[in-house]
Amino acid sequence: MTRTDGRTTIVHVSDVHATSGELLYGAIDGIERLELVGSYLVEAGITPEAVVVTGDLIQRGHSSAYPALGRALDRLADRVGAPVLTTLGNHDEPEAARVLPGHALGHHRAVDLGPVRVILLDSSGRFLAADQLRWLRNALAAPHPGGTVVALHHAPLGSPLPALAKQGLQNADALLDALEGTDVRLVLSGHFHHPLAATVRDVFVSVGPSLAYHQVMNAGPEFVSGHDSAMFSLVHLTPHAVSVTSVSMRTPEPLFSSRAAASARDIPAARPA
Repeated sequence: MTRTDGRTTIVHVSDVHATSGELLYGAIDGIERLELVGSYLVEAGITPEAVVVTGDLIQRGHSSAYPALGRALDRLADRVGAPVLTTLGNHDEPEAARVLPGHALGHHRAVDLGPVRVILLDSSGRFLAADQLRWLRNALAAPHPGGTVVALHHAPLGSPLPALAKQGLQNADALLDALEGTDVRLVLSGHFHHPLAATVRDVFVSVGPSLAYHQVMNAGPEFVSGHDSAMFSLVHLTPHAVSVTSVSMRTPEPLFSSRAAASARDIPAARPA
């Protein structure tokens, strides 16, 4: 949990694409991968203040997966000892999603993590409605001691991949107008299925990789293609810095292992040729 040095840790997960009755593309079980995230965090000794999941919680047409997904989210929260906060994406169904933890009364809200505040927005229609933007402005009118993290599915920018270049938030300027001059330190989003970091109008935006599949980055300008690679992001906020690290869930055999405290003199030097 929050360290004495003021560091706040957020595990950022996106694009779970949970299914019901079949595996995504015949291979991917989104709910099982949420369980693997919990195992990874426990084994790595990571104790976050929150896990934030930015949308596409289910695969389109699989709303019957929401109850099982909700139970998996609760199990993850219990395992890591921190709240699991979710937003909706374009594959999600807002009415059916009300069974999920935190969504019974609506799909946008603010959560206090102590020093840091997280604001969760609903971009399931690929835009933010006017009433949600008004609510956001009101919420940001009073700054939080350690600043604010905004989370939503669609980033306020496009992907560098030609096929996804116009797939960001449709009214991105309206969101950025609402964030201007506030205490927002970071925007977390997903949707692209590949990590991306950018500064947009002085706002740091981190697009998380997908838990379901990763974009094939050289598939060609007319194609969207995915390969089976599950990833999430580890976010650290200190009073003076924000860092984001992409973490792969693959577990290949290590080339080497050594104690982290080993000094340079413990590493054998290369012999001259």
